[in-house]
Amino acid sequence: MCPWTACEQRRTRVVNVPAVPTGLARRLVFSARSLGAALFVALLLLPVSVQAQGVWAPLVRRLEADGFNISRMEALFARPEVRFDPEVMARKMNALLDVKIAGPRPPGEAPELYLSYLNPFLIMQARSFMADQRPALREARQRFDVPEEILVALFLVETKLGRNIGSRSALTTLASMALAGDFALVAPLIERRDLSPELALWLRWRTAQKSAWAYKELKALLIYARAAGFDPASIPGSVYGAIGMCQFMPTNAVRYGADLDGDGRVDLFSAADALLSTARFLKANGWAANLPRERQEAVLYHYNHSHPYTRTIMAVADLLRDADAASSADRK
Repeated sequence: MCPWTACEQRRTRVVNVPAVPTGLARRLVFSARSLGAALFVALLLLPVSVQAQGVWAPLVRRLEADGFNISRMEALFARPEVRFDPEVMARKMNALLDVKIAGPRPPGEAPELYLSYLNPFLIMQARSFMADQRPALREARQRFDVPEEILVALFLVETKLGRNIGSRSALTTLASMALAGDFALVAPLIERRDLSPELALWLRWRTAQKSAWAYKELKALLIYARAAGFDPASIPGSVYGAIGMCQFMPTNAVRYGADLDGDGRVDLFSAADALLSTARFLKANGWAANLPRERQEAVLYHYNHSHPYTRTIMAVADLLRDADAASSADRK
């Protein structure tokens, strides 16, 4: 689920910006034509030691102010595997800059749907998954009216039925973005150096906006982890922190997570809980029995703002439904 990333795929190039003598930096800054340009140049020239001692301190203090236990937060962010990575935010900002400078893509460039998911081998795997998870899928349909083939198709497109749940630490990803509201931490990794003052200020604003978003998701991740009994540092996630077989952002995990297997916790890495939680999300966003196809696609669009994505889910669901109907007919 990529509500604001647009699931962009782009190259990642790290640019090493050398430290500049203080005197030269000061002269460059004061020679800039406007305050916006001066601020941006100054930030670009600042040397950054991203693993400096106490780098997490501002974030830990902020979490403490929001009610999180300070001792737990200090212990969590002191762990060696929880390392600040400015490249997470820089990658997003570089992608947004490329899009903004290039302008909107011409219509018709997006694919109609993602044909790779219609591969017969993947459809066979999806049918097997649907058979294995029949009780959970039936329960999800009874509670939330979402057909089995829709949920399985969505899981196939999102995570290849749980095989691709992400290999990054969701905690490190979201915490790094939350901390990177301090633009000085990511400025050396911005690839473009020819920005106008207006673009420079826009970039700072977007960075602050994404940092605020990530901080909200970080808090939700900590809440979810504690309720589910997970070590927050061990939860794998996508490139921007989505978790589980259903790839929920943590705020959605807290809001829509549902416990199907009755163990008292929501485990989005368990197919049963993830399926029921996904059905609950779709129901909350407008799913109902006997929706026309256009309305079904509109509901799926809430899951990921991509029309090829929604069309692909519907196409996979059609194949699963037809195969299920054929199989039932053969048994008669």
